[in-house]
Amino acid sequence: MESYFVSDYDPTIEDSYTKICTVDGVPARLDILDTAGQEEFGAMREQYMRAGHGFLLVFAINDRQSFNEVGKLFTQILRVKDRDDFPIVLVGNKADLETQRQVPRSEASAFGASHHVAYFEASAKLRLNVDEAFEQLVRAVRKYQEQELPPSPPSAPRKKDGGCPCVLL
Repeated sequence: MESYFVSDYDPTIEDSYTKICTVDGVPARLDILDTAGQEEFGAMREQYMRAGHGFLLVFAINDRQSFNEVGKLFTQILRVKDRDDFPIVLVGNKADLETQRQVPRSEASAFGASHHVAYFEASAKLRLNVDEAFEQLVRAVRKYQEQELPPSPPSAPRKKDGGCPCVLL
């Protein structure tokens, strides 16, 4: 995850990034895999879903089809994970293109609320809510892991390892 905007984004099958950040005072290592929405690579997508600890589902607010795809991805993630819920954050990107909006904010918010996931509108170009979306996902992953893992015995000392590694897709 870089801190600059690429105006001529060339989607590939995948691109990966690693970012070390601190969320709520606790370090986290984010291993981010940008699958660029490659629908034709379904088998690879399910493999990524099995490995992921959390997901940012990103659509463009000026592209109705990308929003429709988010619903399919959400369902597929829960099916692959065999869960009723999982750490997911919905992101409406390209908030700087408000005049070209095809997906009403209210519709995206309603999707997030009905699926119990946070919703952010972001602009990679303006660096609006990009970090906030990732931070919210880290919080969701941590909360999920706390609920899923049994508590450690009180006598076992906790090892400081620099935070939990998270694989985000």
